[in-house]
Amino acid sequence: MKNLTDKLVSRGAESLTDEELIAMIVAESSSDDSAVTLGKELFTAAGAMTNLAECDFARLRMMSGLGKMRAMRLKAAAEFGRRVAVAKASSYDVVLSDSDVVRIMEPQLGALQHEECWALYLASSGRVLERMRISQGGVQATVVDCKLILKRALELLAVQIVLVHNHPSGNTQPSQQDMALTERVSEAAKLFDIRLLDHVIIAKGAHFSFRGQGILK
Repeated sequence: MKNLTDKLVSRGAESLTDEELIAMIVAESSSDDSAVTLGKELFTAAGAMTNLAECDFARLRMMSGLGKMRAMRLKAAAEFGRRVAVAKASSYDVVLSDSDVVRIMEPQLGALQHEECWALYLASSGRVLERMRISQGGVQATVVDCKLILKRALELLAVQIVLVHNHPSGNTQPSQQDMALTERVSEAAKLFDIRLLDHVIIAKGAHFSFRGQGILK
């Protein structure tokens, strides 16, 4: 472990490999050389840092005999990283494309195991006036109240709306319910001179844009 601590102090945490970073988190002390081997075993078992971060606590504590306390530290470190990413995403306050939507919302939605639907309310410039979660549901579906979406848009004097929801299954293709919701909100918004700019579906490492696919004009 001394080589790792010296490396971190002299060259920064960014110099550590994934395996070394895991070892630093699970080490019981600066002399816990077994943590180096454990870091390698955990990374090999998970296959990727994202898989390790998303592993549920019960399974994680059993991997390579990790145990409760070290598993707790890993989960806390993963959640710390997620919250930092969410906080950084909030600084992207202008939406000009579906890539901006993904950058803003992927940290919030990408790792969830249930569906959530959010609305981004925009000024004419694309500046985000507010992000609001409008529903959350089970693994495969969430129920969205169209009236709630438009009510908040009118309160904010928003002229554009972007709908965003996640697919925990990893499949970005829209369901019939997704298509119907998009059409319903788009048509209702037009009555108030509000534009549904896009509806973006986020899954692990991928996304689907209704505007990008020509479904929304």
